[in-house]
Amino acid sequence: MNRNMQIHRQGNIAMNRITLALLLVLAGFPALAQTPPAPATLPAAAASPCGEFKSTEQLEDGRVTFRLCAPRAGEVLLATDPMPPAVRPAPLPMTKDTQGLWTVSTPMPVAPDTYRYGFRVDGVNVVDPQATSYAENRAGNAATVEVKGADGNYQTYDRTIAHGTVGTVEYWSGTVNGKRRAHVYLPPGYMRDGRKYPVLYLVHGNGDSDDSWVGVGHANYILDNLIAAGKAKPMIVVMPFGHTPDEPAVRSVGYVNTSFGNDLLRDLIPFMESNYRVLQGPDQRAMAGLSMGGGHTLRFGVTHPEVFHYVGIFSIGLRGEEAVAEYEASNADALRRSARELKLVRYYVGKEDQLVYASVAPTVDMLRKNGIKLDLTESGGGHTWTNWRRYLFDFAPYLFR
Repeated sequence: MNRNMQIHRQGNIAMNRITLALLLVLAGFPALAQTPPAPATLPAAAASPCGEFKSTEQLEDGRVTFRLCAPRAGEVLLATDPMPPAVRPAPLPMTKDTQGLWTVSTPMPVAPDTYRYGFRVDGVNVVDPQATSYAENRAGNAATVEVKGADGNYQTYDRTIAHGTVGTVEYWSGTVNGKRRAHVYLPPGYMRDGRKYPVLYLVHGNGDSDDSWVGVGHANYILDNLIAAGKAKPMIVVMPFGHTPDEPAVRSVGYVNTSFGNDLLRDLIPFMESNYRVLQGPDQRAMAGLSMGGGHTLRFGVTHPEVFHYVGIFSIGLRGEEAVAEYEASNADALRRSARELKLVRYYVGKEDQLVYASVAPTVDMLRKNGIKLDLTESGGGHTWTNWRRYLFDFAPYLFR
């Protein structure tokens, strides 16, 4: 090969490499003029300027430690759900070390249970970036921490038993002319046995979402444990979104939120009965709810015996004499029928629930005056998930007997 040919060939090879590199760049790939050296593997601790750490840690004495890496922050506070036996703490100030790791421990041991928490960094609410479990609120999310212990085993995952499944469903609501969402718990065996099951419609509170009864309420684990122990009948649990676009949910305690009620009765229940293996009829349906969801249950569960024969009301009452009188007058015929047909009404409230405790007795008295047979349980504690999980644990075994 003469020198001119060799130069020409080398020029073609170089041009081909340039053309290939240009085409790869245009296609979204980096130029491959030569094979780059493999990048060095960075240690896991390099991902955080604070090194490796656990964002939550249960201590041997029962307290819980929380940590957040925020080297540039000037102030970090911890905010949590109430953690018995302590009263709800004000946001706890956290202390910063030389690497920028902020730390605080609860001032006393925490009862075994599940709690939401978050950080307030220089006045901004921040979700724990290292958390592995979360609960969706009405707006925004919160991380959750489960404190282990025998008293909390009723609501925790047990690897030795069969577990159901939880999924989200979206359905079209003619009531609100829009898409709606619900969480659905299917009991162990549903995916393979071909059976039909009764259904509990379980509603959350004002600050929560349809995810809350799973994310922080652990309703799925509560039912799994009860079913495995033979204490509750296998059932489907439907957890609807309790808010509607056109009616403020906070008014639903003393006001008829007709959008939610119509969506439940006309849209969601027919959707479930068309798409899932459910037993139909009021003997096979129950409704329960906490706080706002309890208000929905008073309005659309107690007064619809043609739909539900089992009812649970958690931590709510009709507020004020006017609300009680309005409810009684507008539902007179339904209450008479409910007195004859309802198979179960269970009412629960915490004695330290300053938000609603005073409203419960007048509501219970009015229901009993109208012939509604109900069982009232007054527990300790207040308006908290610690109570609501236990109310569900007590309520579910009475259903569909």
